Parts: sequence; structure tokens; C-alpha cells
Amino acid sequence: MKIIPKDKKGLIEAAIGRRECDLAIENCKVVNVFSGEIYEGDVGIYGGFIAHIKCNPDNLDINEDRIKAKKYYDAKGKYIIPGLIDAHIHIESTLMTPRNFAKAVIPHGTTTVVTDPHEIANVYGIAGVEYMHNSSEGLPMRQYVLAPSCVPAVLGLENAGAEFNYEDIERMFELDRVIGLGEVMDYVGVIDNDTRMVEILEAAEKRGLFIQGHAPFLSGRGLSAYLCGGAVSCHESRTANEARDKIRNGMYVDARESSISKDVASLVKGVEDFRYKTNLTLCTDDREADEILEFGHMNAVVRTAIKAGMNPIDAIRSATLNNARELGIINLGGIAPNFVADLVLVENLEEMNVKAVIYNGEVVAEDGKLLVQIEDKEFDIENKNSVHVKDLSIEDFILKAGVESGKVKANVIKYLAQTSSSTEIIEEEFEVENGRVKLPENGDTKFVVVINRHGKLYTKSIALVKGFGIRKGAVGSTVSHDSHNLTIVFDNAEEGMLVAEDLIKLGGGLSCSIDGKIKNNLQLSVAGLMSTRPAEEISVQAETMKKSLREMGLTEIKNPLLRIVTLALPVIPKAKMSDLGVIDVLKKEIIEVIK
Repeated sequence: MKIIPKDKKGLIEAAIGRRECDLAIENCKVVNVFSGEIYEGDVGIYGGFIAHIKCNPDNLDINEDRIKAKKYYDAKGKYIIPGLIDAHIHIESTLMTPRNFAKAVIPHGTTTVVTDPHEIANVYGIAGVEYMHNSSEGLPMRQYVLAPSCVPAVLGLENAGAEFNYEDIERMFELDRVIGLGEVMDYVGVIDNDTRMVEILEAAEKRGLFIQGHAPFLSGRGLSAYLCGGAVSCHESRTANEARDKIRNGMYVDARESSISKDVASLVKGVEDFRYKTNLTLCTDDREADEILEFGHMNAVVRTAIKAGMNPIDAIRSATLNNARELGIINLGGIAPNFVADLVLVENLEEMNVKAVIYNGEVVAEDGKLLVQIEDKEFDIENKNSVHVKDLSIEDFILKAGVESGKVKANVIKYLAQTSSSTEIIEEEFEVENGRVKLPENGDTKFVVVINRHGKLYTKSIALVKGFGIRKGAVGSTVSHDSHNLTIVFDNAEEGMLVAEDLIKLGGGLSCSIDGKIKNNLQLSVAGLMSTRPAEEISVQAETMKKSLREMGLTEIKNPLLRIVTLALPVIPKAKMSDLGVIDVLKKEIIEVIK
């Protein structure tokens, strides 16, 4: 894929000097991600593309005139780097709409993102993808969209608001800025040659499109089979050995620094002895508004990589040129003639403090402030109610034992740590009282309920979870990857139902209760995932909600808001929960709770 200039003739004439450039950025320290050098230079831009770089890094005996331009920008000795590219993100997970997201991240130097809108696709189907595509039109940044590959994440194990087949994928490929297939989460289905997954992968491959991967803990023949399926990347590597193995096999490893998974430092250190780091890329995946405002976006991820020991130029390359090449875009992510003029000026490479942002040849931000106006637009889907739950009763929050009294054995979802989304299935014994399973007093085992909220099916299930982290009360969310059903963790039925009713009334979001009263909530009325409020307002409300969750016991995890969202994610081993029951992820089976 190549981004084509609108005026090729004019660009050539500007390059040779027969035509004025639109803009010349002078007195720069050029960071060259092709050669790994830094040298003084001026950058001439025409029609949104780089026409020429005036420089003399080898101190040759040449004398070149000043670049002629309609406008000049004095960089005053700052470093100029390519615009930062996020290799993998779900904009919905920032809790912001695409337009408000752009307002938040552009001043931090992010000029391109590759977003997989499978969150909203699980709620609204193709209409949700079209919303994410259409609402990001005309922005001073590139928001490339991927067609979600797994809606729902695993067919037959959960019910979402939509179900995509290869014909739906082909329809989404027709949208202007859809450049590939979103993360292929059903890796077990790929390895097993599941018909649905084979057809979806073939739909992308026959068009020569990018295929984004998702391969947690895969290695050996399993990884080989998955790569033969067509995926080229993975953002789910958590250990050094995973990253090393995948890079050795030609896979791009999207080192992730999200609001919940902080993997960059360990992965950078894990591959530090590799001679080539061309397949190491950086991404955010799920980074929320408050973290973006406080620490930054992709510039913060690059900063983290540098602090972990990565050479600054290599770290910048892993957020620019490597990412563009992963996507197959051959003239993005570098500072060179005929490359897109997406550029960032920073004062210090190690700190990545962004001073100016140039998008498509125009200065769009300076000193943390947008210089161009992003028009607020309304879309019908933003005003729809996405939470459809009926016939809810206290009985839905009671785990029936099958016997009137005594003891029963049950399968329990157990978290390995409060800082991890990985789980296992264990067996424990529970007291039974009046036909109901009774939780141990002062223990860390809770009930979990998942209720389908999409208005097509009214499926519900209840189970047990250990090590979730709350000491008492209830917490619930409509942000529940990836089917985004209503998920609630609680210690008594009344608290659980109270939170469910609050979320229904809000039209989606997060809510928590203690001692029979709602303690706090965060309304996310757009698909139950996002808010139309700006980042600054969301940040304040999210921090208040986090404070409440920490008071309930979620103190070890950096972002307690995201604790509940992965409980119903059936593509992260080994045990998860859906509206159909407890899932054995690796076996792709629903298992009984009461044994």
C-alpha cells in the first residue's frame, strides 16, 4: 500500500527546486530511522509530502541554497522525528469517541492509529464499524480501521450483539480507510482450521490486506499453524521468551503499554541482544483518557522503551517505520522524499516531550495545544440505548446448588494475580443453605453474573470467581471484552441486582455498590462503551470511580477500572465467563459450575 500524492508533478518540481514548497521546517536535528543517524537539516514539504531534506551529514563540499517555501517554521535546533504510529488500539477502550480521542492524542505526537473497532462491533455490528469509520473523517490525523475478525470472539461460547461471517468482512473491506483484518483472536479456531476462520482469513488474503494477530502463549507448532493462517503480528506477548520466539518466526511483536498491561519494559529487555529489531513495534491497545492526559500517548510508550534500555532511535523507529512496514504502507513512518509529511518536533529524545506536530504538511499542534479546530459532530448511534435487559429478578443473582443443604463441589474461575488477566479453573467445596451456594465468610471468592444486554437473546449465567480483588459489595460493567454483556461481581444477590439496575438506568458504563447503596458510577452511554464528553471530563470521573474501586480492595492493579472488563474474554486462557456459562478457553467448552 502506498499513500499517493494528489499533485505528483508539483511534488517532483518542488523536490528539484523549480517550485516553492508549501512549508520548510528549518534548523532541525533530523532523526533518520533508516540509517540510525542524527544530523542537522531542513525539511521541505509540498502537498502534504516531503519533497526534499537539505542536509550534509558527511560534510561534503557542496553548497545548497535555502529551500524556497511559502512558509517557514524555525525548529530552533529541536529533533524532528516521523509522526508516531500506534500499531494496535481499540479507540472505544479510551472511553472517548474518535473525534475526542483525536483531540487528546494529537498534541502528544500521534499522527496515525490502527484501530480495531471490534468492541462496538460486538454491540452494533457493521453499523458500529461504520460509525467509527465515518466519525473519524476529516481529522488532522490518520485513523485507519480494521474489519473486526471475531464477532463474537469465539462463536458458540458467547452471544454478542452481532455475528460476523466472511460476507460481512468483505462488506467492511469496501470502506475507504479499512486497510485490513482486525486481531484474529480465535487462534484455536485458526489452528483447528475452523471453516468460519478460514473463510475470513481468505477474504483478507485474496485482497492482499494486513492481518492483525492475537496469539497469547503460542509457540512451537501451534505458532507455526497460526502464522500459516495469515496473521503477521501479535500484541499479546507478555514474556521475553514469547517475544523472542515470535520475532524469530518472522512475526511482528506489538509491545503493549496499555492502562492494564504494561509489557514494553520486559519485552524490550528480552530482545536487547537481537541484532535486528525491525519486527519490534509499539502500541497502546487500551489506554484511557486520564493516562493519556497525564503521561501521553505513543510518546509515553516510546519513553518507556527508552527507559528500559532501548536506543532512542530504535525506540522511535519501533513507533514509526516498523509500524508502517508491519501495515504494508511503504511511504509512511520516515523522513525522506515522497514520504508523507507527518512529523513531530521534540526537545529531548529520552523524554519525548512534544513541542510541535505536523500532519500532512500542516502544523496542527504546538506546546500541547491543538492549533486546528476539530468540529464536534453528532451521530445517531451516539444517542441510542444499547442496554436491553428484561425480566431481571433477584433469582438471577443466586447460585442454585441442586441440593437443599450440605456441601457441593464447584468449578471456580481463579485469577493468578490481581495484576493479571490470566486465570485457571480450580475445584472448591461450598456450604449449601436453602438450596443456595453460600460463600465462605471473609474469603476472596465472589459470585459473577453475565447477562446478555443486546436485546436479541436474553441469556444469563452465574458462577464463582476467586482472587478478583474486591473485599465486599459489587462492581459491574457493560465494558466487558469482547461481547460487552452486563458483567457483575458481587458477594450477595441484593448488591448484584442493585448494580445491574443502575447500569440499565445509565444506559451503560461502570457502577459499584457497598452496604446496599450505589457508591459510584461512570456513565458510558455510547454503545455502553464510550462517552461523548471530552477527555478532561472523563478523566475526572474515571479517577473518582477508580478511587472507589481501590477502597473496595482493588489496590494492586494500577487501573482498577479495567479489572472486570477481561473476566468475560474467552480468548485469554484458561478460564473465562460468558452469558452461556464458564468457559474452558483452550478446550473451547462450556463447563458445569456445580459438579
